[in-house]
Amino acid sequence: MDRDILYAPWRNDYVAGERIEGCVFCHISANVSDDNALHVLYRDEHCFIVMNRYPYTPGHFMIIPHFHTDSLESLDPEIWVHMSRLAQSGVKMLKESFGAHGVNIGMNLGKAGGAGIAEHIHLHLVPRWERDTNFITSIGETRVYSTDFEKIYLRLKKVAATYFLPS
Repeated sequence: MDRDILYAPWRNDYVAGERIEGCVFCHISANVSDDNALHVLYRDEHCFIVMNRYPYTPGHFMIIPHFHTDSLESLDPEIWVHMSRLAQSGVKMLKESFGAHGVNIGMNLGKAGGAGIAEHIHLHLVPRWERDTNFITSIGETRVYSTDFEKIYLRLKKVAATYFLPS
């Protein structure tokens, strides 16, 4: 059987890299001193915002409550409202500072709902551009990024403080 192979060395850390014991989001929440290495854009008393290390599109990040839960319905309503405010600011940042034409926002709740990390809820913000799919996405079911993850993180980190103001 013939298979096409797309070389993606940056995914080696995911496959062979050091594994975090327990909840990866709780690890990020607890390790403030590692914010740059963990690609945290912002944090406050209720939530933190972190780049998705394996994004759907460049600039994809997540808003995550510090409170560990897999149940949206058990989240304090004040924290949910706070996450919504952060999402509004995040959309503004992606449009104004990153040039996104639109943004997909969503949550996958539970393993059956498609959550990759089902034990800790998180809200995805995925920047989108007109015609951001091409033949390889449509036919080859493969995504190609022409930008470097680290450069995108540094670019968004530089402007994040102007969009996400402490509560």
